[in-house]
Amino acid sequence: MEMGFWYTTCAILVPGILLASWIDYSQKRVPNWLNLALIILGFAVQGIYFGWSGIGNGALGMLTGFGLLIVPWLMHGMGAGDVKLMAAIGVWFCPLLTFYSFALGAVLGAVTAILMILSTGRMKAACANMGVIMTKCSNTQTMFSEFGSAKSFGNTSQLLPYGVPLTGGTLIILAAKIFGWWGI
Repeated sequence: MEMGFWYTTCAILVPGILLASWIDYSQKRVPNWLNLALIILGFAVQGIYFGWSGIGNGALGMLTGFGLLIVPWLMHGMGAGDVKLMAAIGVWFCPLLTFYSFALGAVLGAVTAILMILSTGRMKAACANMGVIMTKCSNTQTMFSEFGSAKSFGNTSQLLPYGVPLTGGTLIILAAKIFGWWGI
């Protein structure tokens, strides 16, 4: 029964997050309707395969995904669609796999950001922006303000559509689960 759940997850979640990733890349947003559809379908599939325990596990996964990205959103470091996307992924994954997916997505995002900086010759601007972010994080009055927000950097940076690396991390963790890599 468990493998049936993961095959169903592949059939529904994979196209959903690929669409979210594409929309985020092209429009710099992840639509609420898509995140809501993934959440509702995730709970339905959890309930069909695992009953109330699946729904509870989906709720814990959703809270984990939400919790991992809510602080960066509150600090104006990312969009709310990315937070809701990670929450939607969490409904399908248990809390531990949600964390793994997030962590791998964060690594992919960091590598992507570094490559974007290097390929566009914006190292000096990136270092200056990093200084602003460090200042923002060191002061409780600015930590959750617009000061040093992702959008405030304007032309000095390229915004990374974070749904893309989150999708990449999720796809790798899903493949690891299905193929039994790393004991997942």
